[in-house]
Amino acid sequence: MTKLQVAIVGYGGMGSFHAKLIEENPNVTVCGTFDILDTRQKVAQIDGYRVFESLEDILFDNEVDVVLVATPNDSHKDLSIKALQSGKHVICEKPVTLNTSEYSEVLEAAKKVNRVFMVHQNRRWDEDFLMIKKLYTDRKVGDVFQIESRVQGANGIPGDWRHMKEFGGGMLLDWGVHLLDQILTLVNSPLKSVAADLSYVLGNGVDDGFMSHLTFENGVKAIVEVGTTNFVKLPRWYVRGTDGSAVIHDWGEKAQLVKRSNVQGVEKPKPIQAGAGLTKTMAPPSELAIIKETFNETETMEDSFYTNFYKVVTEQAIPIVKNEEVFRVMKVIEAIFEAAETESIIHLDKYSKAVSI
Repeated sequence: MTKLQVAIVGYGGMGSFHAKLIEENPNVTVCGTFDILDTRQKVAQIDGYRVFESLEDILFDNEVDVVLVATPNDSHKDLSIKALQSGKHVICEKPVTLNTSEYSEVLEAAKKVNRVFMVHQNRRWDEDFLMIKKLYTDRKVGDVFQIESRVQGANGIPGDWRHMKEFGGGMLLDWGVHLLDQILTLVNSPLKSVAADLSYVLGNGVDDGFMSHLTFENGVKAIVEVGTTNFVKLPRWYVRGTDGSAVIHDWGEKAQLVKRSNVQGVEKPKPIQAGAGLTKTMAPPSELAIIKETFNETETMEDSFYTNFYKVVTEQAIPIVKNEEVFRVMKVIEAIFEAAETESIIHLDKYSKAVSI
């Protein structure tokens, strides 16, 4: 089996991370790297990789099969198009581009030269997401009607260029693209509407967090949230269904389920003292009325990202991360920006084209 030769453009944190992923996969190998910073070129050499002197050296090298674009967001479009036009297959880091208009240009370029273009939406393989997906598909808490997905920290916006709008900075494009990709894949229903609020509490020119409310045609509602000034984190996932609730507090943890027991003759809740008053509505159910479980099953992913990419290139397999799915995510991101800016609800048709009313 001949390995695909991958040249990495941008040898920063993500580029070097990709290098490790590639070397762990039997279908691909790193044939070299390029970065505009001399410091990163030296790091690549120390890591044992061939260093190309320029982007053109990669594009004109007939031994290079694939160009991996792992640069700041604003450069993704131009680098991807140049690589495609030189006859290379392309893997691009997320977000694929700054907007759907740019993305359409990339897809048109890939179509013209008949080359594979895939976006590295690696959070499709997160164990917590696959656990929630299995729980959702198998109706472990009945019919799900609300999902909360969030990531929170207290370290602000990382890095340098991510603080600048012209480079495609901000948390909606950085982390939001991951969470939205997950939620759209999970619910798998046309999106009806989006409402959102962006956070600028850190004083940057870009959002340092956001909260969005998504309503799907199948009735599911989702809250997708990113925060960078949260000194106490809320659960990574919180799922509510007609027969129970599920929570995953953080990465690497199992889901905790509380479900209806369906035991007959269970005593009804009695009023409890709640602050300065009484409540029966918010009283806890009796122990006989509920079942507490730990759930750690995950939906099976047969191939890793790079194995799937190899099969798409060599066997015309179906991509796990489809370009039309990525396009939909970018369309929703545009709707979230508009919803926050106009302080309105953005309604979307089944093709996820934003229609503001």
